[in-house]
Amino acid sequence: MLNWDIEDGFRKEGFKIICGCDEAGRGPIAGPVFAAAVVLPENCSIEGLNDSKKLSAVKREQLYEEIRRVAVDYHVAHAEVYEIEAINILNASMLAMRRAILGLKTLPDLALIDGSIARDFPVKAVPVIKGDGKSPSIAAASILAKVERDRFCVEMDKFYPGYNFAKNKGYATKEHKAAVLKNGPTPVHRKSFLGKTLGDVIEQFDIWQSW
Repeated sequence: MLNWDIEDGFRKEGFKIICGCDEAGRGPIAGPVFAAAVVLPENCSIEGLNDSKKLSAVKREQLYEEIRRVAVDYHVAHAEVYEIEAINILNASMLAMRRAILGLKTLPDLALIDGSIARDFPVKAVPVIKGDGKSPSIAAASILAKVERDRFCVEMDKFYPGYNFAKNKGYATKEHKAAVLKNGPTPVHRKSFLGKTLGDVIEQFDIWQSW
């Protein structure tokens, strides 16, 4: 249940600037992983705020604008495909979240991190399992990260037509996998993810020779 219990508990311990942090795009086979850090006013009320996965695209867009309007501070960052390939998706997600936090105008006293791992953050960081459904700060971050990544996918679709990134958002849909097999992978595809999804067949494509 989404409420301010987590933030309020840490405020009672003396933490003043608390940000929520979440990522979007760990699972797709294409595109960067995005992350957002958000500092909301204490106990503010944003109607409809929830875990981004539980919201329609239209509602996310509406909340995206409202969150940016009311937030004390926010920043969205990402980790590139080559970074995902170099350090794996978990570490790339951590990297994107650290960048989001460092992009805030004022470094927070505490970062609430969605998930079970909080590694090498520049401030005290506390992991919150399923935090996007518990903490308003994390829920807000999940929405900003998701909307920014979805918008990026729409732009990817313009540069690489034929893969329908605007619709599948880089996820391994049946249509998307068929497009990769037909047209070959693009520079925004994650080789390691394609290998798990499509197997050794991806090695036939010349693009991998330069990776």
